[in-house]
Amino acid sequence: MSHKRMQWEQLLSTRRFKVQDGVVCETHTPATLEGAAGLRSDFHIDHDRLVFSSAFRRLGRKTQVHPLAANDHTHNRLTHSVEVASVGRSLGNRVGAMMQSAGLLPAGYTPFDIGGVVQVACLAHDIGNPPFGHTGEEALRDWFRDPRHGHLLDDLTAAERADIQTYEGNAHGLRMVASLEMYRGEGGMRLTSAALGALIKYPWASDAPRAQARGKFNFYRTELPYFERVALELGLLQKGPHEWARHPLSYLMEAADDICYAILDLEDAVEIGILDVHEFERLFNHFGETERVWQTDDVRQKCAMLRGIAIGRCVAEVAEKFMLHQDTLLTGSFQGKDLIDACAPDIKETLLAAKDLASHKVYRHRTKLVTELASYPCIATVLDVLAPAVHTRVTQGGTALNARQNLALGLLPQPLPEDITLYQAYMRVLDYIGAMTDNYAANLAREISGVGIL
Repeated sequence: MSHKRMQWEQLLSTRRFKVQDGVVCETHTPATLEGAAGLRSDFHIDHDRLVFSSAFRRLGRKTQVHPLAANDHTHNRLTHSVEVASVGRSLGNRVGAMMQSAGLLPAGYTPFDIGGVVQVACLAHDIGNPPFGHTGEEALRDWFRDPRHGHLLDDLTAAERADIQTYEGNAHGLRMVASLEMYRGEGGMRLTSAALGALIKYPWASDAPRAQARGKFNFYRTELPYFERVALELGLLQKGPHEWARHPLSYLMEAADDICYAILDLEDAVEIGILDVHEFERLFNHFGETERVWQTDDVRQKCAMLRGIAIGRCVAEVAEKFMLHQDTLLTGSFQGKDLIDACAPDIKETLLAAKDLASHKVYRHRTKLVTELASYPCIATVLDVLAPAVHTRVTQGGTALNARQNLALGLLPQPLPEDITLYQAYMRVLDYIGAMTDNYAANLAREISGVGIL
């Protein structure tokens, strides 16, 4: 594989694809009049499509760390995504400038185009997250893997079963932008190939060996033909059946996310009183330029200043390491876990220490544990009602539905077509629950359980 190399001219492709009569093909229609007139770049158009989507808006009521947090200053998935996009844009701009200086930037592109691609990928990176964050993912997987529900999956192929039993926020993110939002079933948001490539952290399917090993993957069977066409356009190196090398810019998107949640989750913990401000200071005060930090007693301002210094240091270091490892990123042979892993010891160890502190003091705090435990019966309540109704409707026909099942199917946003397969129908159930906000899921579960009837 070492002699093969991805090319920046292809990796930055602005080509968009649609789905027409089940076939993935290029869309030749100008994205907008402004784009055609040069007032917005293709990546600006991507950015605007994401920002104005209902899926992006819903992130405002989805968990970042603290489910249903009462404190208005803590992060939700929306504010987290905006901040990750800001860091990602800085990373991309910096890398773009370094590529330009080294003569590596293709003709017709500016450093800000690199920043634009990474910014779009960052904005979309959490768009497929279900209610209650990663615990919501586990709750959805847990229900479909329960042996008591095994008979509901008997008619699926092994690959389809792997998809249904493994709700994956990353795969649902691609599904959201490539199938569900804007042009539903016809290419979704039709984002540029470059932005889609940068969004994909785990470019393999749910039944690939790497998915079995890591429990992570980035596309369901439903989006596989779409991604195959995008991968071909980008010149991503194929590593096996339904598996490709990562787009190099996906490493910058991943690093921006890591930087933000390592630092900002702890800032939230200080805000709501789980963590003492001195613990936050001890982690980040060695990054330098901290004289002004000691001149204020305002806890929020002190955290903000330390956060700004830390993010600035991390951005400079990650951009440098991206350029250092660009050859292995372009040949798909980069051996590091991620770019943070390749950083200087003080940066790497500080971010690891921040994550370790969060996992022990923040993520295991009783208030968080109780809400996370409650998310399991919450999601199970909805699936208990919907999944058997869908199974009966698809395998036995509408006349076999009882009165309760008929009511349950009425919850789905669109009626199930007559010719829908069981796999497609279950994907619609996952789409419906995955799109819910924390509040909506909690309220719906309470209401259909009968507890909230009065």
